[in-house]
Amino acid sequence: MLIELEDKIISDEIFKRKFVCDLNRCKGSCCVLGDVGAPLLKEEVPLLSHALPAIKPYMSSEGIQAVESQGVATVDSEGEYVTTLVNGKECAFVYLNEEGVALCSIETASKQGVIPDIKPISCALYPIRVRKLNDFTAIQFDEWDICNSANACGERLGIPVYLFLKKPLVRAFGEEFFQELRNIAPEIEKLSE
Repeated sequence: MLIELEDKIISDEIFKRKFVCDLNRCKGSCCVLGDVGAPLLKEEVPLLSHALPAIKPYMSSEGIQAVESQGVATVDSEGEYVTTLVNGKECAFVYLNEEGVALCSIETASKQGVIPDIKPISCALYPIRVRKLNDFTAIQFDEWDICNSANACGERLGIPVYLFLKKPLVRAFGEEFFQELRNIAPEIEKLSE
């Protein structure tokens, strides 16, 4: 079922599906797997370029080499900006912690207070994917089998996708929009029973 809210078309999956990232199990696979980098908004490219000196201390040497030779972003086959990859594999902004978990150097730099929160919104919102459709913005749940442990963790904790992603949803669309999601959530839950 799709819900229309303002100029947005929202999949009811973001209310019905449960999701909480489980990095201990997936090891940050979403930052390592795939055939292109993370989608970037056009305005995110200069933000990342400007913040790069503050992000580099948290990056791997391979990631630094990749962005120094290719820039922070490349253009995919559809003409969209994506984060640069290291040897066509992991995102250039990935580094591994002591447990072998792939973490984001942009997010780490932000948590350390050296840059504002400029983690690409496509990454921050995952497993929600946002697409522009003419006059509407589509907000959908993206199913990826590497997130099965996150689905299971969300089910165990009873946390729907939209609540797990409150902070990035507010960042992307504003507090008022998020409150509207909260207000319609009980109606969606009743319909799915």
